[in-house]
Amino acid sequence: MQQLKKTRNIGIIAHIDAGKTTITERVLFYTGRSYKMGEVHDGEAIMDWMPEEQERGITITSAVTTCTWLGHTINIIDTPGHVDFTIEVERSLRILDGAIGVFCAVGGVEPQSETVWHQADRYGVPKIAFINKLDRPGANFYGTVRMIRERLGATPLVLQLPWGQEEEFQGVIDLMEMRATVWNEDDLGASFQKVAIPNDYVEEAIRQRETMLELLADTDDSIMEEYLSEKEIDIQSIKRAIRQATIKLTLVPIFCGAALRNKGIQPLLDGIVEYLPSPLDVPPVTGINPRTKEPESRSATVKESLSSLAFKVVMDQGRRMTYLRVYSGIMRQGSIVYNSTKDVTERVARVMRMHANKRERIDQAISGDIVAVMGLKETTTGDTLCEKGHSILLESMEFDRPVMSMAVEPKQLKDQERLLDTLTKVADEDPTFKFTLDEDTGQIIISGMGELHLEILAQRLRREFLLDVNTGKPQVVYRETISKKAAIEKVFDREWAGVMHFAAIKIEVSPMERGKGNRFVNNCSNPLMTEEFINSIEEGVEEASESGVLMGYPVIDVESILLDAHVKELLSTPLSFKIVASMAFKEACELALPILLEPIMKIEVIVPEEFVGDVIGDLNTRGGRIERITTKGTVKILAAIAPLSKMFGYSTALRSASQGRATFTMQFSHYDRL
Repeated sequence: MQQLKKTRNIGIIAHIDAGKTTITERVLFYTGRSYKMGEVHDGEAIMDWMPEEQERGITITSAVTTCTWLGHTINIIDTPGHVDFTIEVERSLRILDGAIGVFCAVGGVEPQSETVWHQADRYGVPKIAFINKLDRPGANFYGTVRMIRERLGATPLVLQLPWGQEEEFQGVIDLMEMRATVWNEDDLGASFQKVAIPNDYVEEAIRQRETMLELLADTDDSIMEEYLSEKEIDIQSIKRAIRQATIKLTLVPIFCGAALRNKGIQPLLDGIVEYLPSPLDVPPVTGINPRTKEPESRSATVKESLSSLAFKVVMDQGRRMTYLRVYSGIMRQGSIVYNSTKDVTERVARVMRMHANKRERIDQAISGDIVAVMGLKETTTGDTLCEKGHSILLESMEFDRPVMSMAVEPKQLKDQERLLDTLTKVADEDPTFKFTLDEDTGQIIISGMGELHLEILAQRLRREFLLDVNTGKPQVVYRETISKKAAIEKVFDREWAGVMHFAAIKIEVSPMERGKGNRFVNNCSNPLMTEEFINSIEEGVEEASESGVLMGYPVIDVESILLDAHVKELLSTPLSFKIVASMAFKEACELALPILLEPIMKIEVIVPEEFVGDVIGDLNTRGGRIERITTKGTVKILAAIAPLSKMFGYSTALRSASQGRATFTMQFSHYDRL
């Protein structure tokens, strides 16, 4: 119990380039977890271990590590900031107890910061905020605090003030102790001194401390009493009140610094330990009993039976590694566990504590631990692992649907099967990645969350799986139909393979409503037409409809009516009727003014109000049609339809039109006239 009380499971979340990985590198250095401070811009950050991350200087996959501070164990997940990899944030927040929101003092609350903050709100994750890059030109501490209040709907509790800004930034002023902290540059900020607050800042510090106490008094009765009686409130009482308000999601403590200049990290570590919850501070995990369907809960203790959630699957040198959060009980190496999501049992071959891509073997994982295990063959993201006799099914995760596609093919035909196998493995790792083999074009279509997502996946195929592939735009698959009624009589009377064949039919084709599909109707009254002959005619029409008369695309939404047929004894065969039906259908379609149909997509765009005009304008230029606009909080939801052929590159265009703050989903709706 004591060990759990001193455990913190936290994630670092923010917009791309806010400094998440730089902060994590400092945390690892100051806690003694690493001896060298890796820099993102040099491609040497420990947490950015993938070659693609080192080349681009961005985080692509969430990395897990563990360190200790003030006798507490801190499990940290460093998450990506790019919108294309939002799945990594989603699945991390699902299993974390707390989060640090990092904000750039120049950019303030940027679009992806908004997205990840609301993801954390959805899972009820308590947060503290760190305003970074206060040494940069254009840094604005108070402007960023105001944006946190206005854009995120949070109540910021300022615990520190910057001592200077931009090139004059020297350190931070602690409003609790009313002292200033400066860091030594000689030892990379590992040591620091506490000094008196400079005279220029005393008045502002007193005013901000008063505001801090007023906010706390609103949330805590004992602080309110002491505040109203004008007593000196001791620091421990203030910290206790901040911790309670943070865990209840009432307030967000604000820290500040400049991670790249090694300033502000140790007080942030103190804040993690003091204000973010341990597994004992969050409510017991809840789920349902798979047998009785009744709700159940498990408290964070080793005495409870095992419950854990798989939140990530990684292919490591061809072997499957599954990341788990253990909520209750113990998971031992070599034990048999029950996957209640898939109703299968699995064997835990090895349990490992992860440090980015390095691993340390351990005998067991206990409640509160975040570990990786080897040996699980069936388990995928969102699955629950528990004990067979005490099964529970935890709430899984919802994933966004892919919005962008790209065609991929192996350069050598012999690699086709291997490519399909590899894509299956990649899809196991990443629930926002999908692939299909398009039967109409023969192309393998891969789909993901954006152009960068797909570009990196293609790069991984080449580098990690040694598959030489070509990539390109997928072909849009059109359809054909007819625009008016037409009837035709067709006779088939010829020798084939030394045998005479005869069949004659009269057929009428007419257009049907969009999406109704094809229909065959038998209105023939000739008593000599057997069921076998009728079935052969239907088969012939069906086969002919697979390749239209305009450009060879499948024909849809056509009704074919058999009006009459002639039979000659001994000469009429099922084959002759199948052939004549195929010929008659094609010729009737030629007479019925054939037209091309294109796929129309259903699109939903979630966009802040100020960008609605630009987004509608862009959709209009793509031949889109707005069907309705609804309001949800501070954002508008646009429902529209648009042709697929005009939607390539839309993800990038939408980001440009909305400063990256809009998101969209797209799925097939119907075919309509080109």
